[in-house]
Amino acid sequence: MLRTLSRPDVMLTTLAAAGILMVTMGARQSLGLFISPLDATTGLGIATISLALAVGQFAWGAIQPVAGAVADRFGARAVLIGGLLVLAVGSAITPFMSTGFGLIISLGLLSAMGSGAGSFSVLIGAAAQRLPIEARGAASGVINAGGSFGQFVFAPIMQKLIQSIGWMGALWAMAMMVLAALPLVGKLTGPTAVAPAKHTHEDNGLRHAIVTAMQDRSYLLLHAGFFTCGFHIAFLVTHLPGEVNLCGLPPAVASWSLAIIGLANIFGSLYAGACISKYRSKYVLAAMYASRVVLVGLYLLMPRTELTFYLFAAGLGFTWLATVPPTANIVGKLFGVRYLGTLFGLTLLSHQIGGFLGAYLGGLAIVQFGDFGWMWYADMVLAGLAAIANLPIREAPVQPALAPA
Repeated sequence: MLRTLSRPDVMLTTLAAAGILMVTMGARQSLGLFISPLDATTGLGIATISLALAVGQFAWGAIQPVAGAVADRFGARAVLIGGLLVLAVGSAITPFMSTGFGLIISLGLLSAMGSGAGSFSVLIGAAAQRLPIEARGAASGVINAGGSFGQFVFAPIMQKLIQSIGWMGALWAMAMMVLAALPLVGKLTGPTAVAPAKHTHEDNGLRHAIVTAMQDRSYLLLHAGFFTCGFHIAFLVTHLPGEVNLCGLPPAVASWSLAIIGLANIFGSLYAGACISKYRSKYVLAAMYASRVVLVGLYLLMPRTELTFYLFAAGLGFTWLATVPPTANIVGKLFGVRYLGTLFGLTLLSHQIGGFLGAYLGGLAIVQFGDFGWMWYADMVLAGLAAIANLPIREAPVQPALAPA
């Protein structure tokens, strides 16, 4: 799989994009660890804090097509630099917010929009424009794995920092980590020996591309499946620490579970990148979503021990964000890579509308019912529907790679 990335300039482009995603996703996916200390300090309540994070889920998705369109039109460099700066500011000012509205501004808007501007749509789009076609599948897997590695690294580090210097200091440290990623932008967007991507689809402009895509049944089915993926991920990343607390287990179990999810998804992302070069991406996605139904069902039947959470995290982590490479691959197959940042960004917006509901309804569930039982059942139903929705997607069979002469 990685042979297609063996050229130094191709590997540099891929690793730079992966490194930026490592930081933006690591920072974003660790925010659930701050809910309890934020509540204890501010007294705002879980529902209010969950609302701020739910707004962040939506804002992260809403900025994706906008950032993708700007990057497609003017280049990714300014978008990525601006995103990292805004993410750092959002993290740094959160300790000064003592109201729900303040948290919505810092975590729900600034942090989320900054992270989104330095996320999948811009990074995968920018890389695809600079990579030969045979390297794009493998590169998307490696880039996606970078985001998973960020979760693996950030979650335990943030938990240790919260325990040692407090949640305020941990957020300031996070802001510094984000700023340290700025040099990678130059590595991704600087001069390269790779020829620009040739666009095989007719280019009638951005507006026409969006209208055409939104009228395509396969594209809408892809959105439906990705919506349920966002619900699943946002619910877990936001409320897994609360679930651990309900089970009477120490907070470290939550941070290590998030880290295990990230570690497992490194392998899942690389495997997904390999699978889409052999099998149609819609079948890869259907299998991933169906596996979540089985895993959540098994979790509900098992005793709530540390080992259960770690095994559950490993199983979920394998498909966590490994849905991104096949989803982006289908968008590229349907419409080409000229406006991939924009069109995949719109798909991510659908993902994050689901994310908003997963994060916010999880907070309401714990307030109304005292546990997350109904959320687990909803997650299983939606994952099953997502698996079914991907099957009718129009996708050409994978062409076997030509043997070298």
